[in-house]
Amino acid sequence: MAAVTMRLPAVRGPLDSSGVRGGEKHLVAPGDTITTDTGYMRGHGTYVEDEKLIASVAGVVERVNKLVCVRALKARYNGEIGDIVVGRITEVQQKRWKVETNSRLDSVLLLSSINLPGGELRRKSAEDELAMRDYLQEGDLISAEVQSIFSDGAVSLHTRSLKYGKLAQGVLVQVSPSLVKRQKTHFHDLPCGASVILGNNGFIWIYPTPEQKDDEAGGYTTNLEPVPLSDREVISRLRNCIVALVTHKMMLFDTSILYCYEASLSHQIKDILKPEVTEEIVLEARQRLLDLEG
Repeated sequence: MAAVTMRLPAVRGPLDSSGVRGGEKHLVAPGDTITTDTGYMRGHGTYVEDEKLIASVAGVVERVNKLVCVRALKARYNGEIGDIVVGRITEVQQKRWKVETNSRLDSVLLLSSINLPGGELRRKSAEDELAMRDYLQEGDLISAEVQSIFSDGAVSLHTRSLKYGKLAQGVLVQVSPSLVKRQKTHFHDLPCGASVILGNNGFIWIYPTPEQKDDEAGGYTTNLEPVPLSDREVISRLRNCIVALVTHKMMLFDTSILYCYEASLSHQIKDILKPEVTEEIVLEARQRLLDLEG
């Protein structure tokens, strides 16, 4: 019979933010006055009233020269062209798939915006339309790139590269899109033996690093080979480390995840999510990041 850990409620103080670059972040709630200086320009999440710049959402104030905006702490994903996303097929329609990408509206993947298995590029025929469910069906997870934004805000995706396509075996972690750092690449093969796709939409896919990358990679074939226990343990540890970073509102990118993973190696996988262990490994990862920046 498995042991059960019982915990009593306890008051935990916030992480020490003295080491955060730039000091305390300026947090505001809706209706808070950000500034009365009329020289600032109004950005997202703000409005002007009585010559005062006021926050319309709860979040962090960000200033770029004279532009002031508020980045919401919790928000749906707003797509931008070129973003990398991880999504789940929700519906197969005529010449298109509907994809859940954590945005207000379902995203769209057109039949004309995909490569056929093997990377073949050609016009899609009526036979391809009939075989759409053979490529992707409801429940399948995919990686894709944002191609365009429709007038109503819905996102149009494409998978016209072998690095995109159907995702096979791995673990999906859902976080706030605001915690995923924008980088040149969002596909990372980590030295610990697993890979991650950091979707700009807050969906993170953790999977075993493939031994060899062939033409099938990013296609529509599903690898159902058993995953070794050692790989599953690495994936589970990475998943818990990402949850720990999210708990303390730390930005997610390859270096922060790797530092947190290395800090967690002295603990069992199941213990990472204990509050005192989470705080310890996140503090160590944060300090290493600060040392790296310094």
